[in-house]
Amino acid sequence: MNNAQTTDTSTPAAVGLLAGKVAFITGAGRGIGAAAARLFAREGARVLLAARTQDQLKAATEEIRAAGGTAEYAVCDLADGASVRAAVDRTVDLYGRLDVAFNNAATSVPPAPMDQVPEADFDHVYAVNLKGPWLAMSAEVAAIRATAGTGAIVNNSSVGSLMGNPMLPAYGAMKRAVNSLTESAAITYGPEGIRVNAIAPGTTLTEMVRAWNDRSPGVIDQLNARTPLRRAADPDEIAQAAAWLLSDRASYVTGTVLPVDGGMQA
Repeated sequence: MNNAQTTDTSTPAAVGLLAGKVAFITGAGRGIGAAAARLFAREGARVLLAARTQDQLKAATEEIRAAGGTAEYAVCDLADGASVRAAVDRTVDLYGRLDVAFNNAATSVPPAPMDQVPEADFDHVYAVNLKGPWLAMSAEVAAIRATAGTGAIVNNSSVGSLMGNPMLPAYGAMKRAVNSLTESAAITYGPEGIRVNAIAPGTTLTEMVRAWNDRSPGVIDQLNARTPLRRAADPDEIAQAAAWLLSDRASYVTGTVLPVDGGMQA
């Protein structure tokens, strides 16, 4: 008789943070949105990338597939309600359900004091950064309600929504309004089991921030000097916070605006 014991020292495969979920991501062609799409797919979600930039969407989708993830994309104008609803409907058509959504898409305009912001720029920021998330949330709630039943939504706000914003007044105002929409939606849909939160990123090395630094050299260094961690975030670091809030590990978190800012607001 062989009395030797066999000990299995292998570690069970980790279950992804978003395993089994279907995720819809706006502004997913680049920056934080593309980083989120890659991360969500690595964490087990089937993802639908939405943005206006088809070439960028196609490249990001192919990158996710090459890494073994499941991804599709839809060209979408976030300021157009029919376009937003069509993108959300495509997610349900492709994957059969919607569980979580990350409303990341945003635009910016050249920095200027409030009295020097052209009306057209104000209207553009409103259409994309405030009306866009409202349209998206409305479509997403309907899709979650009709398919998964319960789920979660995260809106991408900004640390600029939490304080006065003298050089980006329209941007800060719209992002602050997104915080209010987030809180209202959390109260409205919480009884149905749909959680709604926002993240408020600090300085993040996206094309938008780099373009600002090109127009106003030294801006990133100035912002880093005001940040206790003394650096800007990589887009993936912002995406990590969104992934957690969308996951079941944040199951009792709703109605919050979470700063992800390196301590800038501390």
